[in-house]
Amino acid sequence: MQLSTVACREKFRRNRWDRNQALIAILLHLVFASGIISVVVQHSIQILQARGYKVTRARRRVLEVLASTQKSVSPYDIQRLLVEQGEYLNHVTIYRVLDLLCGLNLAHRVPSTGGFVGCSLGKTGGCHRFVVCRQCGAIEEFVDEELCQEEGRFAESLGFHTEFHLSESCGLCSECYRKQVKQNSTG
Repeated sequence: MQLSTVACREKFRRNRWDRNQALIAILLHLVFASGIISVVVQHSIQILQARGYKVTRARRRVLEVLASTQKSVSPYDIQRLLVEQGEYLNHVTIYRVLDLLCGLNLAHRVPSTGGFVGCSLGKTGGCHRFVVCRQCGAIEEFVDEELCQEEGRFAESLGFHTEFHLSESCGLCSECYRKQVKQNSTG
């Protein structure tokens, strides 16, 4: 069952879906219906091909879902979003695709949520980090080479040989913080 953009908007207006699901469904509909592939997805496809991997329908669809979301998504979220677009991928296939994408640094697992996000930094070197809003779930990815080196030195001082870093900061994004401050000052 494929919903039109108008149907998605109508369901959103009637509050039958939560806001995020409706917006993601509309974005996915526009991406799939128009055949538009984002620059991030195109870049990821080029990396897959350069490393000798086939660009399968499953890999392309998972990349498109990751590129269309601003929050981490679980394999079951990806499956649900695709079903809403009239497509089906087995969750085991989605897990395998995510494992491959993470291995190629095209996606990342977000430790605090257990979900996945597409890599937004491309070939940028260093350890990729996240700031995660605990209120709305927004995620921003960044790289700080000095922080990466400092963590490596700290681990070495403990006699540990670091292979990779996982790091994120949780708190409030500027919009949620502004809302909280406004709410606290009025109430």
